[in-house]
Amino acid sequence: MADIKQAIINGKTLLGIEFGSTRIKAVLTDFEHNPIAQGGHGWENRLENGIWTYTLEDIWTGLQDCYAKLAEDVEKQYGVKLETVGAMGFSAMMHGYMAFDKEGNLLVPFRTWRNTITEEASDKLTELFGYHIPQRWSIAHLYQAILNGEEHVGKIDFFTTLAGYIHWQLTGEKVLGVGDASGMFPIDSASCDYNEKMVGQFDELIAPKGFSWKLRDILPVSLAAGKSAGSLTQEGAKKLDPTGTLKAGIPVCPPEGDAGTGMAATNSVGVRTGNISAGTSVFSMVVLEHDLSKAYPELDLVTTPSGEQVAMVHCNNCTSDLNAYVGLFREFAKAAGNEIDDDTLYGTLYRKAMEGDADCGGLLAYNYFSGESITGFNEGRPLFVRRPDAKMNLANFMRTHLYTALGALKVGNDILMKEENVKADFFFGQGGFFKIRGVGDRVMAAALNTPIKLMETAGEGGPWGEAILAGYMLLKEEGETLEQYLNNKVFKSGKVETCEPVAEDVKGFDEFMKDYNAGLSIERAAVDSLK
Repeated sequence: MADIKQAIINGKTLLGIEFGSTRIKAVLTDFEHNPIAQGGHGWENRLENGIWTYTLEDIWTGLQDCYAKLAEDVEKQYGVKLETVGAMGFSAMMHGYMAFDKEGNLLVPFRTWRNTITEEASDKLTELFGYHIPQRWSIAHLYQAILNGEEHVGKIDFFTTLAGYIHWQLTGEKVLGVGDASGMFPIDSASCDYNEKMVGQFDELIAPKGFSWKLRDILPVSLAAGKSAGSLTQEGAKKLDPTGTLKAGIPVCPPEGDAGTGMAATNSVGVRTGNISAGTSVFSMVVLEHDLSKAYPELDLVTTPSGEQVAMVHCNNCTSDLNAYVGLFREFAKAAGNEIDDDTLYGTLYRKAMEGDADCGGLLAYNYFSGESITGFNEGRPLFVRRPDAKMNLANFMRTHLYTALGALKVGNDILMKEENVKADFFFGQGGFFKIRGVGDRVMAAALNTPIKLMETAGEGGPWGEAILAGYMLLKEEGETLEQYLNNKVFKSGKVETCEPVAEDVKGFDEFMKDYNAGLSIERAAVDSLK
């Protein structure tokens, strides 16, 4: 405690703050990347005039409350005020659209990644570039605004992501970490900069509109991890900490997206490494060792914080339907006079699933609470179906719902691994799907036919990952790559469990997927019939 207190006084600490969809979280670490204090603030996006958004007031009151709670935690634990840190960084959910005029005024309400209002722009840009541009990407939002004839477009002086906005306001620098930048516009990994050919194609596309700007004029500068991205200004220090306790001049690392901080927090930035976040939704990322042969609507291409190409498979649905069925068993147990805690309930049902047939015995389910773009659905209807002669028992029923939670994820990864011959040495797993060890990791290993690694602790997630990136900027040795830094300085002594794929499970999951793919027409009928 005395050592930590002295580190805080001397500024030998690192601070990461991340804006998630429902929570803003701050993590303070020592120079060995051990978390020593934290703060948090809950918030929710709002639907206004058909747009999912957060107001500027939401952003700043949330950030200030989160930081205040961190400072309170420091003072409560160590008896000192937090006046400075060695380095800091800010990260947030990727994509979306924040556009500003020359005076720094927000031109239209913040359009978050959640909005699916850019289909026309997404399709046209994908065709133009020969490169998949998802609806949530910033460039899709910009081009859709142009297609819509929105009056504000001609006034744009700068547009960026949420993390880029926070960083700009606190440092005065209009920059972005390359990982977050890769969700605005395609990146050239060799230069860690925007793809020059595609920038030219976009400028040519919109030239007839006669705007006073070209694309590079209004994009933030893309920076690789480890680069200096400015320092906390006097005005920025007051914005972050209105009490005036926090001092200006603190070095700030490039602002990143939540995908990049997730890679840093799971040591998944090297070629052939991957990570998976599986909870309400699920996405996987794998660092590529070669370019893909063509664009796929099922695959997004982003980068690591140091600029390497990453293929992302992003699915809207994972555990919601599974949790609903677990809730049904909880309700039955209560009706029978048995109160069962969550650990016992989930543990019993998940482990029972591992007694089932490897192919689920002919049972089939779809977990589509919402649409699933990977399989071509704009809406979803959770669905369970079976043949009359299927092996209907509890083990197979639970195994089916564990499998289908990963069905869309497997569709995307099968394209990567079977059509594009992409290899992954392992995937790091995090999220509620992996809560019961030996079940979620085993099912995921079967789905991807790849080892799944689970850390003893997931650290503190995204904000911890951003604090690591701040440490990399401040503490790295000459020529030390981010991958080397993570291996040598952050994860050297971390305890990791590895689940290897079981051949019978892999074969069984592939058999299950034959029914899954064939049965998508059943799901389509459910969507069409149940309005």
